[in-house]
Amino acid sequence: MEKEEIKSILETVEQQVSSSILGGMEEAYEELERLGYIIIHPDSAHPSATITQKGEDFLENY
Repeated sequence: MEKEEIKSILETVEQQVSSSILGGMEEAYEELERLGYIIIHPDSAHPSATITQKGEDFLENY
């Protein structure tokens, strides 16, 4: 995943308290979770994600 794509997704998650995972974007969100930038909350009716401190640091330093 390119830095610009990571930045775009992280900005979306950061703007919301809990960002719904968009259809077709599951793999990208899972990759960001593996990198430690977000946490996925799969138990809700609509899986969502929240940004981690590491994700916020990425945005600040990008």
